[in-house]
Amino acid sequence: QVQLVESGGGSVQAGGSLKLSCAASGSTDKRYCMGWFRQPPGKGREGVAFIIKTGGTGYADSAKGRFTISQDNAKDTLYLQMNNLKPEDSAMYYCAAALGLYCSSYSPGSFPYWGQGTQVTVSS
Repeated sequence: QVQLVESGGGSVQAGGSLKLSCAASGSTDKRYCMGWFRQPPGKGREGVAFIIKTGGTGYADSAKGRFTISQDNAKDTLYLQMNNLKPEDSAMYYCAAALGLYCSSYSPGSFPYWGQGTQVTVSS
């Protein structure tokens, strides 16, 4: 079991930046695939960026070149640096975890552990 708590959301203008954090607690000694997902109002949850314990990363096309996922294993904290934000990035952002050495799937259904979410709003 792992518990996740996100922070760092807020309101910014287009072109601005935000850095989201996700603090993990519980069985953090195990290997996890960690991911950031987002869910715009009235839409489904979509994967944004993923990272494994050894540092390998993966990004959705919408995030490539603008978002950076990272982790501080000593602090059990996951980050998402978001630059050049666009109004279409507005959504509730969630961090999630799945046990495993690798991210076998980027589907939300493959992640059993979720945080409560943090809202990101980008105005034009």
